[in-house]
Amino acid sequence: MIPASTAFVFPGQGSQVVGMGRAFAEASPSARAAFEEADELLHFRLSALCWDGPDESLTDTVNAQPALYVCSLAALRAFEERIGGYAPACMAGHSLGELTALTAAGAMEFDDGLLLVRERGRLMKAAGQASPGGMAAILNLDVPILDEVCTEAVAAAGGVVQVANDNCPGQVVISGSDAALEKAIELAKARGARRALRLPVSIAAHSPLMQSAAGRFKEAVDAVPFLEPAIPVIGNVRALPLADGAAIRAELPAQLTSPVRWTESVRHMLGLGVTTFVELGAKDVLTGLLKRIDSRVAGVAISTPQAIAAM
Repeated sequence: MIPASTAFVFPGQGSQVVGMGRAFAEASPSARAAFEEADELLHFRLSALCWDGPDESLTDTVNAQPALYVCSLAALRAFEERIGGYAPACMAGHSLGELTALTAAGAMEFDDGLLLVRERGRLMKAAGQASPGGMAAILNLDVPILDEVCTEAVAAAGGVVQVANDNCPGQVVISGSDAALEKAIELAKARGARRALRLPVSIAAHSPLMQSAAGRFKEAVDAVPFLEPAIPVIGNVRALPLADGAAIRAELPAQLTSPVRWTESVRHMLGLGVTTFVELGAKDVLTGLLKRIDSRVAGVAISTPQAIAAM
């Protein structure tokens, strides 16, 4: 695995699972320290929530986001402890994972990132309560068709709905207000979607319904002393590198209401010469998407210490 042709990627919400990170903390002192630092900074035992649940509390947006951030960085610390100095060609994260990537790339400190992620989760949850909506996964229809579907749904039902996550060809998530979302699901099925079903989430992430959260999140983002990333981080909003603090400050609030352009982000990294993607976190969700973006690439999921040893 050659650093110059390797990218590190970090998952977003939906990858959480009870037990996440425990094996890293047991096997690696530096990984364990990540959980200890988080427990102290957040004034509650995030580690216990990650390792023992309950699942409904871990899945709550306000908890899931910091849990995933800490678990991924614990995995990275365990990796670095075992492998030594390893600088990949670039990094990226899916939605929440973008903040994890920025910390991993040295653009912000662990503590600043953790507090920012916790606030992000809190604000998104509050926006979801103030402006209810949801998300739906659509299989076998690509973005241009779904853009048309969403436009038609809004015209028919009112409200808002838009493409939220372009995960890979044939797997796209849409997000918006309930009536528009249900109409879009109906229209997607009529257009030939293999599946079109609502996801078990209570917020319309990456849609205009997050606008109130984006405004308040900007204040939190502006208070963080960002540095230029030591390793390029590909942003979700434009699928291009975030070159400096100004670019990061523009990106992170905009990301809450903008689609996650994951397919384009992966293709940008492929264009940089990346042939191996290492996913650091609780599961292998991003690794599973890779082959549908480009069948030639290799994906490695680092979700246990055994996966690091196998490398």
